Amino acid sequence: MHGSHKELGTGLVNKILKDLGPQVMLAYLIKLAPDDNDSFLVTCPALPEVTTFGKTEAEVQHAALGAIEEAIAARISYGEQLPLPVPAAENAPGRNSMFVKLPAMTALKAQLYIVLRESGTTRAELARRLGWHREQVDRLFRLDHASRLDRMEAAFKAFQREIDVGISEEILSHLPERRRAAGKQLRKTA
Repeated sequence: MHGSHKELGTGLVNKILKDLGPQVMLAYLIKLAPDDNDSFLVTCPALPEVTTFGKTEAEVQHAALGAIEEAIAARISYGEQLPLPVPAAENAPGRNSMFVKLPAMTALKAQLYIVLRESGTTRAELARRLGWHREQVDRLFRLDHASRLDRMEAAFKAFQREIDVGISEEILSHLPERRRAAGKQLRKTA
């Protein structure tokens, strides 16, 4: 393969990536609009039901994460489709937007749900494959349940998938006040 996408052909590479299913940590782009009371109105294009607000970067992140997790939990509960993760390079945040990354276990549960739906497998069938009770499988999809990692791994293995862990440096925020503060701090140290 020599590591080149051109040698394989773009269409084939895209098909292979689609066949593999979700491969990145789930992060959702949020849009920020200045509100009339010194706060930001926060929306999420991938999850139109998400609308919240915050005055500071920390409040925006916290409120957006909570709203996104609620939307994901509701979609899983009702058997609705979740938006597929998109690599950050394809959806770079702009001036009035930023990414909100899901906690690792939430991301794993969402990805397992996506794989389950894409395969057309029911939770009852997954329970049979694993030799577990149905309630044990249902808990894998509840965001409010602290599932064990070995249970998540077993569920992914039932779909011939494995969990791959990666550690990366934190990406700086894209809120305007954070950039201004970072710029001031850079000027002070220069």
